[in-house]
Amino acid sequence: MKIAGSILLIIGFALAAVSSFTYFSQEQILKVGTVELTHNQPHYLSWSPFIGLAVMVVGGFLILQSRKK
Repeated sequence: MKIAGSILLIIGFALAAVSSFTYFSQEQILKVGTVELTHNQPHYLSWSPFIGLAVMVVGGFLILQSRKK
């Protein structure tokens, strides 16, 4: 339980510190013979920092529960 709680604390801290993530994928627009025209399409992922805080609370709860036993 301590290991799972520690992992959740680390993940929760990362989620609270970084609240958005952007990645790009290449999209083919036109292909004529051997000539290709591509475009980098951005994709955005965002979440609330409160999700990270909730994950940290669960991780802390797991660590405290493992110490009581």
